[in-house]
Amino acid sequence: MTDNEPRPLLTLTEVEALARNAHAAHTDKAGRPYAEHLRAVAEGVRARGGDEDQIAAAWLHDSVEDDALSEGWLREAALSARTKAIVLAVTKRPDEPPQAYATRILATPGALLVKQSDLAHNADPQRLSALAPETRKRLTEKYKNMHELLGLQNPKRP
Repeated sequence: MTDNEPRPLLTLTEVEALARNAHAAHTDKAGRPYAEHLRAVAEGVRARGGDEDQIAAAWLHDSVEDDALSEGWLREAALSARTKAIVLAVTKRPDEPPQAYATRILATPGALLVKQSDLAHNADPQRLSALAPETRKRLTEKYKNMHELLGLQNPKRP
């Protein structure tokens, strides 16, 4: 490969391994390995008819937000421009109003499906049941509000 040739994009298997490695030390709010959430979101995107760019973005959807990978890494990664745009669209910024977040997701082609799958897994009653009642109530309201801002139906299980 010469300097002028584009490098090949990461495969979905490579993206999955990268995301699992980046989040290896992370757990969700219930103490489960974070990779379980990433897998569920990626499978949710696949089940909803998402394409490879969206599935790759699903694996990476929390990587920048959780500081598992840097935004600089994402910019330089061998990923499609669309995958990068989706990841950045679903990356919530500190102190960002929910409406601004929802507007960015809706304005980015392919991002809504990834966020829909993320919300479906986050709002899964079985997952929420493992949380303290006050946390469960707060998150249920948060997810319901985001569903409404995005124009999605009521939360459903993944």
